Amino acid sequence: MRAAVYTGDSLVSVEQVPTPAIGPGELLIRVESCGICHTDLKKIEYNLLAPPRIFGHETAGVVAAIGTGVRGFSEGDRVIVFHHIPCGECFYCRHKLYAQCPVYKKVGVTAGYEPAGGGFSQYVRVMDWIVQRGVEKIPDGVSFDRACFVEPVNTCVKAVVQLDPRAEDVVVILGQGPIGLLFTALVKRSGATMVATDTMPYRRELALRFGAAAALDPRDPGLQERILEMTGGRGADAVIVAASAPAIVEQAVKCSRPGSRILLFAQTSHQERIELSGADICVGERNIFGSYSASVDLQKQSADLVFSGALPVEDLVSHRFPLNEIRSGIELALHPEPNSLKIIVQPQRWC
Repeated sequence: MRAAVYTGDSLVSVEQVPTPAIGPGELLIRVESCGICHTDLKKIEYNLLAPPRIFGHETAGVVAAIGTGVRGFSEGDRVIVFHHIPCGECFYCRHKLYAQCPVYKKVGVTAGYEPAGGGFSQYVRVMDWIVQRGVEKIPDGVSFDRACFVEPVNTCVKAVVQLDPRAEDVVVILGQGPIGLLFTALVKRSGATMVATDTMPYRRELALRFGAAAALDPRDPGLQERILEMTGGRGADAVIVAASAPAIVEQAVKCSRPGSRILLFAQTSHQERIELSGADICVGERNIFGSYSASVDLQKQSADLVFSGALPVEDLVSHRFPLNEIRSGIELALHPEPNSLKIIVQPQRWC
């Protein structure tokens, strides 16, 4: 089969590799759509993991083969796959901190080499503990491109549950890329008033369509003043940092009121550093916390949000690339154009 192999030095090369063999309890999935996620981009751009690897974890496809002992799936089933599933029994699972579970940290989907998701390939092997709890069937009439949003939507739903926005809140969402726009659509459901920021006019326009009361340029020197005007001079009740940029967390603090809740979502690289005033946090009684990856408890809910059309996820897809053009897709994701948003790789296409 063909696969996009990360070979080190920030390079990805489309190569012929063996189609993965499956064992008892496992599935082989023919990948139809896989979204390009910024966590994978960071691993490639900053060489965070040793090569070779095949990345891609927002995976939707068709069951191509079934290992012995598998129940509940048939060849031809249309499915999405989560690449992490926790053990459910350890200290962290008992405290519902699933992303810290040692089993969760093991990637259970691979196209070969060290497991890394594998969705940037024509087929992936889904290991037994993922098959048991991490595969959801796609209803008829739902496209693979829409279905591959289930995993990223889950991560956002998990974060919004932690943030717990209320109808009387003003929530600032910093960054309106695909993830920031998902946050805007989700927070709208709480009834909160949202202020979105992004440097790109098209993304600000979409934020208004997705429910933001205002969409502002974060470089505007009057940004803080505008938020103060909307909040009776207090500042935002909650802030979601949905992008990674220099000083963006400092901006989140400046936009927020004392006692606010500040969620860090995009700060996933150990190379990122944050410098804040201790008094702004301690004396200002602000709560800063992180949310990372998906929650198995929210798997069905996130799938229902995507499959039902309750979230306009397909409006986020701006580009679709065949596998042999994945390098163009990665470059576009790293350096967005004015109207580019979510980029999807379709491994069965070849141009």
